[in-house]
Amino acid sequence: MPRAPRAPRRVGDDTWPRARKRLGQHFLNDPRVLGDIVDALAPTTDDTVVEIGPGRGSLTQLLVPRAGRVSAVELDRELAERLRIAYAGDPRVTVHTRDVLDVSLAELAGTSEFLVAGNVPYYITTPILFHALRAPRARRAVFLVQREVAERVVAAPGSPAYGALSANVQALATATLVRGVSAGAFTPAPTVDSALIRVEPRPDPVVSDAEQSDYAAFVIAAFGMRRKQIRRVLRTMLGITPAAAERALSDAGVPPDARPEVLGPAEFASLWRSVGR
Repeated sequence: MPRAPRAPRRVGDDTWPRARKRLGQHFLNDPRVLGDIVDALAPTTDDTVVEIGPGRGSLTQLLVPRAGRVSAVELDRELAERLRIAYAGDPRVTVHTRDVLDVSLAELAGTSEFLVAGNVPYYITTPILFHALRAPRARRAVFLVQREVAERVVAAPGSPAYGALSANVQALATATLVRGVSAGAFTPAPTVDSALIRVEPRPDPVVSDAEQSDYAAFVIAAFGMRRKQIRRVLRTMLGITPAAAERALSDAGVPPDARPEVLGPAEFASLWRSVGR
C-alpha cells in the first residue's frame, strides 16, 4: 500500500529571510484572508493550481489538502528552496524558480485545465493580469492585489475607476471583487490596502485570442485621450480624415461625441474592427 504524502516541514518565521523590498514582498499571514482566497478559488482534488509568489508558503499550506496538485512559481531563490525542502517527498507540490512573466501559466500547470492563485507584487500587478489573460486561460483565478487596481479591474464603463485595464480584462473575463484586505494582514505591512478579485473567462469573449494583442493596444491608446470625443481620438490616433472617422464610428454604432471612458469592451471591439475595415 503506497504511503501517504508527507506533511510539509514547518519552519519558524524567525528562520525565514526578511522580505526583499526590490521584489515587492509583503507576506500575507492573516488566516481568515488566506482561507477566503482558497474558498474563492474553490479547488477540488481534480484541479491543478498554479500559485504565483508563494513566498513563505502560507497559502500553499491551505491549497495542498484541497487541490490535486500545486505548481508554485517563486522568483526568490532562497524562498523557493525553503519550499522545496518543506514539501520534499510530496508529489502534489512542484516549486519553480522562475519569473512568472517568462513562462506560460499552462506550462507551469502542465495542462491547459488549471486554476491560478496569487498574492501579486504591486509593482508588476498589471503585467501579471495581462499575462494571466493569455490563452490558454485558467478556469478561475483569484488574485490579491492593491485595492486601487482591484477597483479598476471591476469598474463599469463611465465610472471614475474605469480605464484601459477594465476594458481589457472585461473583454475576456468576468471580474468580481471578493473582499477588501487591510494592510495589517501582511508582514511587512504595505502602505496601501489590498483586495481579492476573482477572474473567470467569459463564455462570450468580445475578441478572439488572435485579436487580443491589437485590441489591447487600441484600447490603451484610446484611454490616453479618455476625455476627448471619440471622433477626435480616432483622428489623432490614426491620422485619418474626419469623414473616415465618422464612417468608422457609424459602422461600429458608436456615437461620435462619446468619450473612451464610457465605451464598454464590446463597443471598443466593434470600433477597432471597423477601423481595420
